[in-house]
Amino acid sequence: MGAEIPKQFRLLAGKPMLRHAVEALIGHPRIGAVRVVIGSGQEQAAAAALAGLDVGTMIEGGPQRSDSVAHGLAVIDDGGIVLIHDAARPFCPAAVIDRLLDALGTHHGAVPVLPVADTLARSVGTIDQIVDRKNVLRVQTPQAFYREDLLYALEQSGRKSATDESSVMIAAGLKVAAVPGDMMLDKLTTHADWARAEERFAAHLISRSGIGFDVHAFAGEGPLMLGGVSIAHDRGLAGHSDADVVLHAITDALLGAAGLGDIGEHFPPSNAQWKGASSDRFLLHAARLVRQAGGIVDHVDCTIICEAPKIGPYRDAIRARVAEILGLDPQTVSIKATTTERLGFTGRKEGIAAQAIATVRLPSPHANGAS
Repeated sequence: MGAEIPKQFRLLAGKPMLRHAVEALIGHPRIGAVRVVIGSGQEQAAAAALAGLDVGTMIEGGPQRSDSVAHGLAVIDDGGIVLIHDAARPFCPAAVIDRLLDALGTHHGAVPVLPVADTLARSVGTIDQIVDRKNVLRVQTPQAFYREDLLYALEQSGRKSATDESSVMIAAGLKVAAVPGDMMLDKLTTHADWARAEERFAAHLISRSGIGFDVHAFAGEGPLMLGGVSIAHDRGLAGHSDADVVLHAITDALLGAAGLGDIGEHFPPSNAQWKGASSDRFLLHAARLVRQAGGIVDHVDCTIICEAPKIGPYRDAIRARVAEILGLDPQTVSIKATTTERLGFTGRKEGIAAQAIATVRLPSPHANGAS
């Protein structure tokens, strides 16, 4: 993919591709546990990607796929059934898992397959042979096996390099069933694959909006925090945290759009750990919850209401900081300011208020979704 991070940790539809793959398995009623094999040095990235999911201790893989699979099998105590799945196939339909497990009643293993629709050819620069596509199949994952049979096959192969486990099983003389696969299991390898996956996922999303409002009174000496930016002023704002009305309003807007309560539920003022806390932590938390729910933050708009200080000189800095916290393009963040024509508490320069609206896309509760 040419990305700065391994593709399994890259965000797809708002969350790491690895998390999509694991959630599809961990949520299936016939799967008892999920374990994850990772590359060397990927512990922190994997832990962050899978935060909150019960996947046990991360297992470090080896130089070849067969070594990594063997390392994973070694931590499984019982001799039952295992499924081996690629993180690069993030969307696994539950029906495919059921077909694989059902096929093990009469076979040592089972794999999902799809017929080949295109003409196949051999080529070294130019096409020199057309290959008969009859009985040729595309093999996908997850692949299901009895653990002891797969261990036997790996030992027989001497852990030679293999693109999947079915080839090792077949080489050992074991029977592997073919069950209908699914286009949702296509492997993501190129940028074009990624774009198609994003489009596929977006087709199952619906747009939702949330509003947020916050107010804090002036108190003490400045400076004050607005939108994560320190603004020179003779007075600060009173609050349990850093009293950043902009970030608080946007946080509530995001939580509201996703139906996740409000900022007081997640960060109660009664909890001493939030005293003086930087409000970017609150906004990061809200954005993370939206993305963990499969959502995408499309746009946020916030209006700051005060007589002083003047917001104009800081507008671009606030916009850039909010975009940075949310991981958005600044073009998708709007910051405005107004007064109340000297009416009310803001007109009397007693405090600052902010109201915000956030637009997000979330999976439809009535759709099967991409998982």
